[in-house]
Amino acid sequence: MKKILLCLCALLAVSLPAAPPNILLITVDDMSCDSVGVFGCKLPNTTPNMDRLAAQSLRFAHAHVTVGNCMPCRNVLLSGLYSHNNKIEGFYQVKNPGWPHLVDLMKAAGYFTGIRGKVSHSAPYQPYAWDANLDTLPDGTKAHKKDAESFGASTTDGIARAKAAKKPFCLVVNISDPHKPFWKGSKDPHVPSRTFKPREVPVPGFLFDDAQVRAELALYYSSVRRADDCVGKILKALDASGVAKNTVVIFLSDHGMPLPFAKTQLYHHSTHTPLMIRWPGVTEAGAVDEAHMVSAVDFLPTVLDIVGAKHPKRLDGRSFLPLLHGNKQSDREHIIKEYNENAGASRDPMRAIQTKRYLYLFNPWSNGERVFATATTGTATYRRLAALASSDKKLAARLDLYKHRVPEELYDVANDPNCLHNLIAHPKHQAALPALHAELEAWMKRTDDPILEVFQKRADANFREAFVQKEEKEALDRRKNRRKNQNKNRPPRHPRKEK
Repeated sequence: MKKILLCLCALLAVSLPAAPPNILLITVDDMSCDSVGVFGCKLPNTTPNMDRLAAQSLRFAHAHVTVGNCMPCRNVLLSGLYSHNNKIEGFYQVKNPGWPHLVDLMKAAGYFTGIRGKVSHSAPYQPYAWDANLDTLPDGTKAHKKDAESFGASTTDGIARAKAAKKPFCLVVNISDPHKPFWKGSKDPHVPSRTFKPREVPVPGFLFDDAQVRAELALYYSSVRRADDCVGKILKALDASGVAKNTVVIFLSDHGMPLPFAKTQLYHHSTHTPLMIRWPGVTEAGAVDEAHMVSAVDFLPTVLDIVGAKHPKRLDGRSFLPLLHGNKQSDREHIIKEYNENAGASRDPMRAIQTKRYLYLFNPWSNGERVFATATTGTATYRRLAALASSDKKLAARLDLYKHRVPEELYDVANDPNCLHNLIAHPKHQAALPALHAELEAWMKRTDDPILEVFQKRADANFREAFVQKEEKEALDRRKNRRKNQNKNRPPRHPRKEK
C-alpha cells in the first residue's frame, strides 16, 4: 500500500504543471555599471548586497540600456520598442501609444502587477493600470524614496497582495538612489550603512581629479551604498516571503551616474548597465556572459519567454532566453542607442552603435554653435569644469566637447572606455567605419527611424540643420500645447476680495 501511495505521489508530481515563476525587477537610478564591486568598482565594499546577488546570478559583461535618460529608457525597457517606435522620446505623456506595456501583457498572462518608485516615468501615461502602486505603504503613509526600510515593506506588501489575489507576481521595484539629491550628510535622516570620504573615492576617467569633484563623488558613492541598502531590504523581504526559489530576480541600472559625460549621453559609461539575473534552477550562480551583447530593448521579450506569455505583434527587441540556459545566440555582436530629448524638451537627436571594440556616434544637432542641453549642468562637477576651463587647455577642450560635440564620433571602447580620444578621422581606424555605418543604417531602415535620411546625407551640414530645426519646432509646439492643456485643467483662481 505504501509503495502504491508513493507511486501515485510521483505520478501527480510529474503530471502537475510547475507553478509559473514570479518576476521581481529591481532597478537603481543613475548608477554607473562600474560603481558595482563585481563590475569593477575601485572603491572597496561599496555594494555588498549587489555583489552577493551577483554571486547567485548570471551577470552580463556587455549589457547596455538604449539611452542615458530616465523616462525614455524605462519605456524602452517595458515596451520592447525603441523610443521612436514607442513614442516616449522625452519626458511627456502619450495617451494612446499604440502598444501593450509590460503591465498589459503580464496581466493577460495571469500575473499580479505592482510598482514602487519612478511610477510616472515607467509608463506612457498616468495613471497606468498596475494592480498596485506600492508607493503607498500598508499603513497608508507615502513611502520616502530614499528610505531603505520602506523598500522592504513595499516588496512584502506587493507579494502579499499577489498571494491574496491567488496570482504569481510581477513587481517592478525602482530604487531612487543614487539619483540626485545625493545623501546630504548629517542633516539627512536616511543614512547609508556606510559613507565615503572625498579622499577615498575613485575619479572616473571621463572626469578630472579635483577637490570639489571628489566631494561630489563622495556623496554619489555614499548614495550608491544607500541604493545597495535598498537592494538588501528588498531581497530580505523576498526571502522572508518563502517564494524566492520560484522568483526570477532581474537587476540593472537605468543609466550612468548623474555627472558630466555619463547621464544624458550615449557614451560607454552612459549606457553600460550591471545586468544580473537570478533564476533558481536555471541560471548558473556566479556565471558571467562575456560573449553576447544584450540591450534594454530585449528585456520585455525575454520576460515574456520566461513566463511563457504571448508576444505582441510588434517588438524591436529580441529575447535572450537561450543565454539564461547557458546556450549561445547568434547576432549579438552590437547594440544600438538612441537619444532624442531631455526633460526640458530640448531636442538634440543622436544615434549610436556599439560593438565590443568600437562606439560610433552620430550627432546631427551639432553645428558648432548649438549647446547641448544635458541634465548635468547643475552639478558641482560641471561648475568646476567651467571655472577651470579658462586656465586649462585640456579642460577647455572637454568643456567645448561637452557643450557643442561634433557631428560624428568614434571611440575604441575596448582600450578607451572613457571615450577621451575621438578617432573619427584617425587613419588607422577608418576600416572600422563602413561596417558600423552599414549596420546602423540597416537598423534605421528596419525600425523606420525618422533620422534615416539625415544619416544618409550626414555630410550635408545644411540638410542636418534643417532637420534639427524642424525637430526643435515640433518639440517646442508640443511643450506649448502641454502647458496650454495644463492651464485649462487647473481650477479657476478665486478673485481676491477687496478690503
